[in-house]
Amino acid sequence: MPPPKPGVIPLAPLKLGDIFGGAFSTLGRYWKQLFGVGAAVYGGAVVIMAVTALIGYSAVSGHLHRVVSLSADEDPVPSDVVPMVIAFGVVWLVAMITFAVATAMMYATVPTVLQEAVLGRPTTFSLVWRRAWSRVPAVFGTVVLTCLIAVIPMVLMVVGFFALIIGAITLSQGDGIVLWTVLGFLGALATAPLAIWLWVKFSLAPSAVVFEGQSPVAALRRSSQLVRGDWWRILGISLLAFALAGAASYMIQVPFSFLGMFSGVIGGATLDEDPNPAAIIFAMSGYLVIMALGQLIGQFISATFPQLVTGLLYVDRRMRTENLGPALAEAAAVPPQYGAQYGAQYGS
Repeated sequence: MPPPKPGVIPLAPLKLGDIFGGAFSTLGRYWKQLFGVGAAVYGGAVVIMAVTALIGYSAVSGHLHRVVSLSADEDPVPSDVVPMVIAFGVVWLVAMITFAVATAMMYATVPTVLQEAVLGRPTTFSLVWRRAWSRVPAVFGTVVLTCLIAVIPMVLMVVGFFALIIGAITLSQGDGIVLWTVLGFLGALATAPLAIWLWVKFSLAPSAVVFEGQSPVAALRRSSQLVRGDWWRILGISLLAFALAGAASYMIQVPFSFLGMFSGVIGGATLDEDPNPAAIIFAMSGYLVIMALGQLIGQFISATFPQLVTGLLYVDRRMRTENLGPALAEAAAVPPQYGAQYGAQYGS
């Protein structure tokens, strides 16, 4: 007999169609909760960024105006450049922290919604928010630890790139620069497969944090345990999920880009021959708002769909290795006779 399906997936080892069908079904059934949290966290992040940028601009507007008004033969003085660099660095740091927390919130929200979606139970925005927010610190730590793994090849590639640029500019010590460039790119090529292997190995950690209440380090160990023996399948399904999310995000942002360009052309036509920075920002405000909205929706898709697939992969691995299906059937209140037959057929 077929396994029970109280929610978005059958409670048995999942096929590719079951995983992607479950992800799309979750988006369809729980879109209000998912989009509500996504709009709140990413919209809040955009507001914080805008306020920070305005504060930074107001703090260095005089320096910026003097630098912009310089002629081609004049060089900016350090007393103008240093405050601008500091302000830019602060704005960039706030942006990185804000969007990292927002992404961690979405990484916690998706498994929280999946816990109900798999069992076919309704939930509310407030309940999802409270449960997801309580796990944000652990999810944030897990995401940071996982991302640090991929930094090694990126750093090596950046080192090689800058070594190449410096060599091209200085035209000195060419042999040494070429050597360091080659070593940087070879190091990146050598460590990239290791980084990919570790990324897949720890990809189920955010789900383990939410489903099992694990700490970041324990979640990494748990993910490694669940991925063992199924690495290539998880890699392929994860890449497919990211590809679909990337394509959907791009398709969504295309119309926003055209609208933004149209708004930018209209705003640019209102500028004087020698506009000040404030006038430029005001004239381009429509373009910035439209592009930010497109980026917001695209980021929501990119942060939600792959995590839905990853969360279902986590459930699938536990059903395959730990016989989780009968326990889920019991939690979903599957009729006893049906549950007994299912347990005998799919149990270990």
